[in-house]
Amino acid sequence: MSSEPKVIVSNLLVSVAAFVIIVAGMKAASSLLVPFLLALFVAVLLASPFNWLQDKGLPAGVALLVVLGLLVLGILLIGTLIGSSVEEFSGDFPAFQERLHTVTAGLLGWLDKTGVHISSELVSAYMDPAKAVKMATNILGGMGNMLTNSFLILVTVVFIMLEAAGFPDKWRLMRSNAEQSLAEFSQAISNINRYMGIKTLTSLATAFLVVILTLFIGLEYPLLWGLLAFLLNFVPNIGSIIAAIPAVIQALVQLGVSAALVVAGGYLAINIMIGTFIEPRYMGKGLGLSTLVVFLSLVFWGWVLGPVGMLLSVPLTIVAKIALDSHDDTRWVAIMLGPKVEPVVASEPPLDENAG
Repeated sequence: MSSEPKVIVSNLLVSVAAFVIIVAGMKAASSLLVPFLLALFVAVLLASPFNWLQDKGLPAGVALLVVLGLLVLGILLIGTLIGSSVEEFSGDFPAFQERLHTVTAGLLGWLDKTGVHISSELVSAYMDPAKAVKMATNILGGMGNMLTNSFLILVTVVFIMLEAAGFPDKWRLMRSNAEQSLAEFSQAISNINRYMGIKTLTSLATAFLVVILTLFIGLEYPLLWGLLAFLLNFVPNIGSIIAAIPAVIQALVQLGVSAALVVAGGYLAINIMIGTFIEPRYMGKGLGLSTLVVFLSLVFWGWVLGPVGMLLSVPLTIVAKIALDSHDDTRWVAIMLGPKVEPVVASEPPLDENAG
């Protein structure tokens, strides 16, 4: 083997080893890293209304107080809803689980009479519906636990926003091609704000429709199912599925098979209407990520950072893609993370008029 392939293989192994070490460090320090990333993410979201208020003539200090006041109000509202909803459902969960086991046993008995034999031990081990409900409430509880660090997050947001004004000048002193990287960074913030703005509106619409659906059916805990739909709608691809499972199981236990089918059909119709028609129309392809990468980023960041990592998976991957695109050696990785590109058609050589 020549020296050049050896160098390529060596550099690749070093890069992979460094990546593994960084990921292991992030996972080990997730309790410290998650509040900081969440604060940074919130600061990015607040930058647009903060700048808008300043453009309207408000002093920077007053504009900062206004956006922080709205942030605190939102944290208190979400924290109250999550706390009361999870506490109410957790208190009734033992009785719910007992009724669920009774319904499951009845369904297994009916299947057994029709000739379909399924072991109850197999259902308990691999297909226990209570585990799906518990998983959804654990995700909701994990997001709610982050609100216990709200003071630390709020203070960090304040310092980030105060430092943000001087960041471009510092960056120009650090980098020779500062203007290009600042433009890319500004575009990334714009993409993230646009993504989160559209996602917030569609999540609110989803939650509203879910509450209407569950109230119409007569399902217990309608606010819990709406809140679950709102929060999990931020989780790409599988969030809406996870949000639907507990409500369908609750309908099965409380109202029977027909009501469960109606709830499942209602969730399906809501997600098709919003996720297939409304979101793509307004969101377009501005994220610059392939569908596969969005799903893999959900799994990766969820494993590293927990439920909040699932929430931040798309913004974190956008930032990573921009960082990779800024260096020639790693630009190929950014291209692989991006959406489908148009095939490059090789141009044909011009015909020689003197030939033949």
